[in-house]
Amino acid sequence: MTDTRTERVRLGLAMAEEAGRMSRRYFDTRGLDVEVKADGSPVTRADREIELALRDAVATRFPGDGFSGEEYPDTDGDSGYRWIVDPIDGTKSFVRGVPLYANLVALQQGDEIVFGVINLPGADVVVHAERGHGCWRNGVRVHVSDRPALDGAYVMATWLEDWDAGVIGDLHSQGVVLRTWGDAFGYAMVACGHADGVVDYRAHAFDLAPMPVIIEEAGGRFTSLDGRRVIDAGNGIATNGLIHDALLPWVAPAHTNHERGIRV
Repeated sequence: MTDTRTERVRLGLAMAEEAGRMSRRYFDTRGLDVEVKADGSPVTRADREIELALRDAVATRFPGDGFSGEEYPDTDGDSGYRWIVDPIDGTKSFVRGVPLYANLVALQQGDEIVFGVINLPGADVVVHAERGHGCWRNGVRVHVSDRPALDGAYVMATWLEDWDAGVIGDLHSQGVVLRTWGDAFGYAMVACGHADGVVDYRAHAFDLAPMPVIIEEAGGRFTSLDGRRVIDAGNGIATNGLIHDALLPWVAPAHTNHERGIRV
């Protein structure tokens, strides 16, 4: 059994594909049993079954790898690699029949995210990136937009309730176009150049893990809302890089109602 990153990347793509098949089957048949977790967020049988399947795939192929997911306790490893998975990102969309949910898989080597994939089964879109090898959508290399300023920029937001009304008005006055249905879909749109930024006021590490490598390999920039290049700050922002420094001060948590939002 080989221990190369390349083999893990192949496994990660296969895992995302399998997660897409499993989630699409539930999505198409509407065979969902929805429960509410302690934090008020929904979870379905599909979330749990997909995560278990992905855990089994890693344990079978690379038993020394760590694993972190949304639904079950973390598993430690000793190989230097760790998988970070969200079986269904955007469960609220998923349970309502909105096809903008995603399956997220990321691979961490040491302290660095070296591979990530956003699978959007309902849209037939797979965006993935490996460190040093570019960002790809359905086999075609993609890049962020070249919009240089906030005027005319499209910025995605998972929850507009998180935003201070005054900030929304100020951004609109500068020509920013705000759109919702964010979650992983927003990050995919930024990576592909269809949107110029996305802001997440409430997000876990498993929501954000694929985003640094995907956005950066597409030529953009990902940080927390305080400007750090981390996935565990509880929030995130991704842009084409050109508008990052202009947008960041406006959406800093001090200017928002971010405590009202819950990302699922």
